[in-house]
Amino acid sequence: MEVEHYSKGVLLEPFIHQVGGHSCVLRFNDETICKPLIQREHQFYESLPADMRKFTPQYEGVASVSFEEDEDGNLCLIAYPLNGDHNSLENLDNSDCEPKNKLLRWSNKKTVLLENEKLTKEWVRQHRKEEKMKSHKLEEEFEWLKKSEVLYYSVEKKGNVSSQVKHHNPWSMKCHQQQLQRMKENAKHRNQYKFILLENLTSRYEVPCVLDLKMGTRQHGDDASEEKKANQIKKCQQSTSAVIGVRVCGMQVYQPGTGQLMFMNKYHGRKLSVQGFKEALYQFFHNGKYLRRELFEPVLKKLTELKSVLEKQESYRFYSSSLLIIYDGKELQEVTVDSDPEDLEGLSEESSDESAGAYAYKPTASSVDVRMIDFAHTTCRYYGEDSVVHEGQDTGYVFGLQNLIAIIKEIRDESSE
Repeated sequence: MEVEHYSKGVLLEPFIHQVGGHSCVLRFNDETICKPLIQREHQFYESLPADMRKFTPQYEGVASVSFEEDEDGNLCLIAYPLNGDHNSLENLDNSDCEPKNKLLRWSNKKTVLLENEKLTKEWVRQHRKEEKMKSHKLEEEFEWLKKSEVLYYSVEKKGNVSSQVKHHNPWSMKCHQQQLQRMKENAKHRNQYKFILLENLTSRYEVPCVLDLKMGTRQHGDDASEEKKANQIKKCQQSTSAVIGVRVCGMQVYQPGTGQLMFMNKYHGRKLSVQGFKEALYQFFHNGKYLRRELFEPVLKKLTELKSVLEKQESYRFYSSSLLIIYDGKELQEVTVDSDPEDLEGLSEESSDESAGAYAYKPTASSVDVRMIDFAHTTCRYYGEDSVVHEGQDTGYVFGLQNLIAIIKEIRDESSE
């Protein structure tokens, strides 16, 4: 798909496969997403150790994001890459910043618009009361989402499945609605933000199934306020983070049998016991008809390799970082493991049924993806300015990986009995 350019910039859209976190994530194009630039995270990507690069999204530079009017008077969010072949960047404010207001609003259109609203001082005065009411309504909707912790949405069968997914991710929709409201209210004071550009890890999957795991036994950064520190410690103590060093932060699973997408949010993940965490993992690898056993070995291989890499990282602490596990929810072709490659051609999706558990294709490392994301609170002695310097490996994160590997092995072994 061609990148949609607008006044020499790129029109941004919501990223509809975001299943966890609170920071805004936007779609730049099919292969690239962007998120607000936080200096610490930016520094991490620019100084990333070589052996960690395969376990993080590829860093693709920085963009300046601003509101602009289109020809119909609608306000759009436009990104201007700061390290590309763009000729009209000299007027951009390139100072480093950590946006207090993130983004965006869900739109049923393929653009992010503020529907003919013009942010003049007069308009702001006239509509201040109305906007407060809208903001309150969005908060109520978000509270509803917190209570509706596990949701199922039907996906239309006609057409390309992946094209139907975008209307059904409630976490992405509610986060964007809430955060756009805040940014809109602040637009009269500021109209420019720096974003980092990152690889879209879901781009090669037709129907991405995504598991977002909050890793480690500690979530607060060294620079956290006492209030923030206490809040994060409480979340860890009341969840599986304290016990096994990992908790569910979000999940999206496609179930082809019913044509539904299952979503689990972070509020549900926080309440899970260790057994509940194991059951959630089982649910992630189950497509509603059978367990995707062929995914276990590729996932375990990558998790074990990541653990080995992190054990060698001196001084790094990945506080509040997440780990993504991604695979394609598109139904497998029903073929035996010793089938000739020519037999793989021309098989239809309908060929797979409940007996497919007895079948498998030979999975490769590319069948799944395992990546670390979110480094806003990462620290390392090489950063220089940090007041606290840690020694050795991030034992909390490695502890979480050890337990994650063990639990997936348990699910694998129990399912084969």
